Amino acid sequence: MENILAGRAHTFGDNINTDYIIAGKYTKTLDFTSLAEHVFEDIAPGFSKRVRPGDIVAAGRNFGCGSSREQAPIAIKYAGISAILAKSYSRIFFRNAINQGIPCFLCDTDGITQDDTVTVNIGQNFVELAEKGKRIPLEPLSPVMLDILREGGLVEYLKKNGKYILPR
Repeated sequence: MENILAGRAHTFGDNINTDYIIAGKYTKTLDFTSLAEHVFEDIAPGFSKRVRPGDIVAAGRNFGCGSSREQAPIAIKYAGISAILAKSYSRIFFRNAINQGIPCFLCDTDGITQDDTVTVNIGQNFVELAEKGKRIPLEPLSPVMLDILREGGLVEYLKKNGKYILPR
């Protein structure tokens, strides 16, 4: 994971549940690229054709609510989304996303609109909307979460470190 992520914003409102992210009928596969083909299709038809690697999801409150299916963050990852910004998350979605290596940040997303160019500065904990001359503070992630993200997810983190290591 890089300290600076930049991409085009794809905006969603409140209470985007895991069924909206990836419908249950598509989850019976280990071909994760096929999940990406159907990501957000029920609430944003054609999303998988519009999204480009590095793009960023900006949402409202309670993003990822609903079931605990890991396929929801996996579908987002395989679609090429580099980060998710939201006012709040379902706890299980948030941890599943971090474990899959997807940066998720808490921030006020009200000023972010569809197709804005968004720069996420992880090192300095802000989102920049250069075209609007705005900076939005991010709630910092814990050092362990940042380490997990830097390794590309929890499995890679555990392969490298051999165990879950709490910061001192």
